[in-house]
Amino acid sequence: MEDIVVESLLSGNREAQIEAAIELSHLSRKQRQKMSEREIISPLLSMLQSQDSITTEVALSALLSLAFGSERNKVRIVKSGAVPMLLEILQSETKMVILEMAMAFLLILSSCNKNKVKMASTMMIQLLVGLIGLDRLTIQAKVDGIATLQNLSTLHQIVPLVIASGAPYALLQVINFCDKASELAHKAAALLENIVSHSPESISSISGAIGVMVEAIEEGSAQCKEHAVGILLCICSYDRETNRGMILREGVMPGLLQVSVDGTRRAKEMARELLLLLRDCSGYVIKNKQSKIEQIMREIDQEGERIPGTMLKLVEDMISKLTT
Repeated sequence: MEDIVVESLLSGNREAQIEAAIELSHLSRKQRQKMSEREIISPLLSMLQSQDSITTEVALSALLSLAFGSERNKVRIVKSGAVPMLLEILQSETKMVILEMAMAFLLILSSCNKNKVKMASTMMIQLLVGLIGLDRLTIQAKVDGIATLQNLSTLHQIVPLVIASGAPYALLQVINFCDKASELAHKAAALLENIVSHSPESISSISGAIGVMVEAIEEGSAQCKEHAVGILLCICSYDRETNRGMILREGVMPGLLQVSVDGTRRAKEMARELLLLLRDCSGYVIKNKQSKIEQIMREIDQEGERIPGTMLKLVEDMISKLTT
């Protein structure tokens, strides 16, 4: 069977290639690995350039099956020139299933460390940033696009390209308008935290950025809250005198205190660190409310770790007082 599939792909006959590509997707991983040694990537890539959507779709499916679970094939596919073809598909294709497959393919290819530098062109990053903001793109395609940018951003030299593409603003928009408890918000916040950790000033000047993060702390999933706290901690540490007042004015305290008690382990640590940066900002909040903060923060420090349940009760008291 493998020989027939290979011969059909290499034959140049389009109908035979389509049937072979479909059959390839159904073969076992071991069979696909053996076949990838026989120059079948090039004809599959040539099929991506077809004007026929069926041909493009079956070729994408076959290439995805070759790349899945094989670092060697991921490298081969990128070296063979797949990325420019995928970018062309993302720019011109209107069929949603093909757009989703192309996004998923970029994600898989970007997961290979050897591919990251070759994939991280300005054109590709700008295209992905633009696509994640489109209403017509499905949530899964947006998640995959953001995850691809996250993969590329693990290399420090690529982060400036991501920032220059307008990613901070695009990610804030995604978080602002999607369900804060969704995977999309989580992925967007994770990438934004990575960006901000390298360049805190990248979102400081964006109007409404802090408010979006405060909402994420209040409404997001545990992971989204963790990243939102990390972002605020980073920008407050970067320019405390300017940003701590802005953070307080957005009403961060109730959500931040709650995270300091029931967030993830990392979120708790960062929340408490951020609270220390915010707690002595009497010039930025109403004086009597600040005294409440100071009083209960002292109680939390003195008693919260001694008596089981005391910290949660103190935080609940503080939140109640802050909202009255």
